Amino acid sequence: MRAIETRAVAGGVRSVLRLEGVAIALGAMAAYAMTSGDWKTFALLFLVPDLSFIAFLFGPRFGAAAYNALHATLGPLALGAAALVAHQPFALSLALIWIAHVGFDRALGYGLKYGTGFRDTHLGRIGRA
Repeated sequence: MRAIETRAVAGGVRSVLRLEGVAIALGAMAAYAMTSGDWKTFALLFLVPDLSFIAFLFGPRFGAAAYNALHATLGPLALGAAALVAHQPFALSLALIWIAHVGFDRALGYGLKYGTGFRDTHLGRIGRA
């Protein structure tokens, strides 16, 4: 068994994490709708975190760090909290779009990356064997 496989979740735990991703995405989208966010803006910005893929051109460790920075929930939650405190509706919209993206990725099984390569994630190896 490869070392990466022992660090990834499996079975029921993986299913729960993916279902949490669905809930996060749907919850963020519902909150976005409640804030009267513009859905064109949502569609335009939804995939922006995936621009972090470009960082993999500089190696798997750098790529994983950049990808994880934009695909962990900490960033959008911090932005959302700051937006609420500062009464900044546009920043709140950005945070909700960002968290919806993270949830959507998790629901599809795209987890945070290990420095060994793009396909090695905390939710298991992605792609074809």
